[in-house]
Amino acid sequence: MRKQIPVLLLTILSVSLACAQTPLRIAAAADLQPVLPPILEEFRQATGVRAEASYEASAMLTTQIRNGAPYDVFLAADLGYPQRVVDAGLAASAAPVPYARGTLVLWTRKDAHLPPPSLELLRNLAVKRLSIANPERAPYGRAAVAALTSLGLYEALKPRLVTAENIGQAAQFVDSGNADAGLISLTAALTPRMTASGSYFVMPRNLYPPIEQGAVVLRNATRRQAAEQFLQFLLSAPVQGQLAKSGLTPVK
Repeated sequence: MRKQIPVLLLTILSVSLACAQTPLRIAAAADLQPVLPPILEEFRQATGVRAEASYEASAMLTTQIRNGAPYDVFLAADLGYPQRVVDAGLAASAAPVPYARGTLVLWTRKDAHLPPPSLELLRNLAVKRLSIANPERAPYGRAAVAALTSLGLYEALKPRLVTAENIGQAAQFVDSGNADAGLISLTAALTPRMTASGSYFVMPRNLYPPIEQGAVVLRNATRRQAAEQFLQFLLSAPVQGQLAKSGLTPVK
């Protein structure tokens, strides 16, 4: 006679199987959209864990998390937003973990009929529209405003700013010709598309506060162990090297 499997054991097995099949859910800053997909695939190949990322401005992701969005990991474009998650009691750790530093660049299309991107280009009246991310929602937007302020150009350029919801959209605005130039992330400028169609100038780092990018595992993560595993994977030497090639300064 076949032995019957206890109902409780079947329930535990079913729950375990469901958890194993549930993807790791990552809330990722928009500057990571060109960078993260191959890293997620490498993580899947190394661990068998499938991960899915949602890309938005860090402020918007923070709001979603505080409203109960079911993410497992939060990768922000600065340390301030994950710290808010920590302060709200929604993180699994007492402080965010730095995983990279972002770089602000000035980018223009090659067919824009403008001089090459430089600090002098920001003073050029031919730049009628300058794309930046929303400084109230995106760390790169705050960095752009800080850089323009440091140069004494913010008030003069303010009427010409085209403000995007996040840094990815800011790059789209200038890439599509809806802006003449853009203060965007180096991660966006190094994508094959934008490398082919434009050129960039690295804004001096002393013009804006460091864009220290930080991560937290969320307290109510469905896949807590996998989330911790992913964060360690992100901080590993090979992946940090990959971040460097994609436009982020590694922390290790």
